[in-house]
Amino acid sequence: MSGLIGKKLGMTRIFDAKGNDVQVSVIQTGPCYVTEIRTKDKHGYDALQLGFEEKRDKSVRKPERGHFAKSGVKPMRVVREFRTFDIGQFKLGDAIKADVFQVGDKVRVIGVSKGKGFQGAVKRHHFGGGSVTHGQSDRTRAPGSLGGSSYPSRVYKGLRMAGRMGGERVTTRNLKIVHVDADKNIVMVRGAIPGAKNGTVVIQK
Repeated sequence: MSGLIGKKLGMTRIFDAKGNDVQVSVIQTGPCYVTEIRTKDKHGYDALQLGFEEKRDKSVRKPERGHFAKSGVKPMRVVREFRTFDIGQFKLGDAIKADVFQVGDKVRVIGVSKGKGFQGAVKRHHFGGGSVTHGQSDRTRAPGSLGGSSYPSRVYKGLRMAGRMGGERVTTRNLKIVHVDADKNIVMVRGAIPGAKNGTVVIQK
């Protein structure tokens, strides 16, 4: 198993061998550089720490600069750990590219969903809304009753109500890779993935 850090470039469509229209999400996966190798003897577990996208020098703090200098790579904007690699095959500074994935692989993509701000119950929880008959012209998007008056005389915890929506970590599983361009580090997966354009995602087998 393996994984990479990437950037969502957007969505498009391609045509398969049978001429079927396939909706795909385009992800720029890497190149990711090995910035640290964690071992079971020293850290308690085996993992690779990968960095993605170079960072401006003016925004790099001194401890970060020293950390990246040990691995011989430039400061990276995004750093993540992956425990799915065989650490014996890598050394500090190695570049891992999109060729770790193959067409037909099943992957999961982790990202941060689009922030929607404060939304009502109909949009946030897909409520059906109230009836428009019997004079209820102003209750079409209201959440309805929040609980009994005499008992329990309070609102239950976790009741679905209006509030902030989006901006959460979302994992989409069982996505199929339909195209890999190793030269440009581009991977296309069937279907939608979380997040907005240019958002950072993690793609894992």
